Amino acid sequence: MSSTRRSLLTAFLTLPLLEAARTRAFAQAAPELPLTPACDDGDEPTLEREAGPFFKPNSPLNRDLYPDSPGGERITVAGFVLDTRCRPLSGGLVEIWHADENGDYDSVGFRLRGHQFSDTQGRWWFNTIVPALYPGRTRHFHFKVQRPGGRILTTQLYFPAEPRNAGDRLFDEALLLEIKQAGDGRFARFDFVI
Repeated sequence: MSSTRRSLLTAFLTLPLLEAARTRAFAQAAPELPLTPACDDGDEPTLEREAGPFFKPNSPLNRDLYPDSPGGERITVAGFVLDTRCRPLSGGLVEIWHADENGDYDSVGFRLRGHQFSDTQGRWWFNTIVPALYPGRTRHFHFKVQRPGGRILTTQLYFPAEPRNAGDRLFDEALLLEIKQAGDGRFARFDFVI
């Protein structure tokens, strides 16, 4: 039986808090996913990257962005917001924006833009599409992440095995998503350490 994005997200959301904070893995909930690096006290914060020219403030509180671009390939992007001692942070702002299936950004409205707050276990997720390539850049998502009352982390997350990764001046392997193919799209995981 093949996994679906929904079943992988359900497995992610049912991870026991203690297991998630210690291993940052899907070890028992979805063993077919590769393990993430161990989470140890003193983890380095997530690398920062520029916002780029397409950021717009005041995105809507929305985690279901797929309806904005129903012709695109579906992907669920999920993870945890953690502090540098591997403790989940609730109420952390997580904001996403990215190009559509044609490589264009919405400069008029808020298509493929949204934000949410991490839950009590530090979890966040967005249902969206895989962004297309556009001139000069590899495939990526833009994020802003902020713990309550803390400074804002601005970064970009990248897709593994993309031919353009090596030529993108902003690319860093530390910002690679872990991606699993699901029957109805893809499921990607990244944990922000702030």
